[in-house]
Amino acid sequence: MSKDLYLRKMKDIRQNLRETETVAEKQLWLHLRKMQLGFKFRRQVSIGFYVVDFYCKTVNLAIELDGEIHNTEEVQEKDRLRQTIIEADNVIFLRFTNNEVMHNIDNVLATIQHNCNSLFCSP
Repeated sequence: MSKDLYLRKMKDIRQNLRETETVAEKQLWLHLRKMQLGFKFRRQVSIGFYVVDFYCKTVNLAIELDGEIHNTEEVQEKDRLRQTIIEADNVIFLRFTNNEVMHNIDNVLATIQHNCNSLFCSP
């Protein structure tokens, strides 16, 4: 596959993911957008061959939200492999369940804020 075709395919995938986002993704995005936590986040960002739900380039932090499908062993194994590959590029990974976002958003935001602040201040 040519680089141009690959880039177009990834763009299409990211666009489709933004158009079909979950309720939890919408909820979290309402709090991350427009630098409400003091850091710029983007949603559905390519990192290598993968797309993460949210990404802050300033502190190299990726956030993934996991729905019910992530409760199966097969999907969990794929998630672990994907996360390991992304973390090999020095990306810090936070993972939350959709349930956490929907029922405990304050804790989720506090965790994100704490990690952003720590990463921003670290050498």
